[in-house]
Amino acid sequence: MPTLVIANKCYSSWSLRPWLLLKQLGIAFDEILIPLGQPDTSDRIREHSPAGRVPILKDGSVAVWDSLSIMEYAAERWPQAQVWPESREARALARSISAEMHSGFQALRNGCPMNLGKRFGPKDRGEAVSRDVARIDALWQDARARFGQGGPFLFGAFSAADAMYAPVVTRFETYSVKVSPVSHAYMSAILGLPAFGEWRAAALQEPWFYKEDEVDEEPVANFRLVR
Repeated sequence: MPTLVIANKCYSSWSLRPWLLLKQLGIAFDEILIPLGQPDTSDRIREHSPAGRVPILKDGSVAVWDSLSIMEYAAERWPQAQVWPESREARALARSISAEMHSGFQALRNGCPMNLGKRFGPKDRGEAVSRDVARIDALWQDARARFGQGGPFLFGAFSAADAMYAPVVTRFETYSVKVSPVSHAYMSAILGLPAFGEWRAAALQEPWFYKEDEVDEEPVANFRLVR
């Protein structure tokens, strides 16, 4: 059975992506969680990959790191799971928007770090964040309009593109970001996934707290008590 090495579920957006994909598509795997910020964190991660970063998928003699690379490996390794949309046109868009997520939206990442333990009220978080939100909202609406007829996700059925944007969905929820009705319905579909519910439940039980991943403002809700 393959093994997925991940970091903290409350904060690690890159870990969530391949974990959610494998879990939602029914690909069985073992899990190793290495909490960040500990004295032995770096050494423990390098036991699994010389890159020194998570997530890492280990499948026999193969080690794959980087979320998007893991998804592409999964598409080849388990073709029956339908990691990407079936039609060539839909796959092209799915891969393009996934790559855009992989390399872009830095303002949103910095201004709204993933945090499943808190909820903040709506707030102007700056022009750069607003541009990222508008772009994401537009591409979600475009994918849903063009390819979303077969289900509630970006390309109808759940795919790697949804896994790539799942942490963005959590950010929009955490920071009370306003989006279009189409995007709001899409967010509800992601947040309602049993696999995501499993991830969130585990995240809220974690004991680790990282000040660098917390914004300096009072939350309207705190879902876990961390000392």
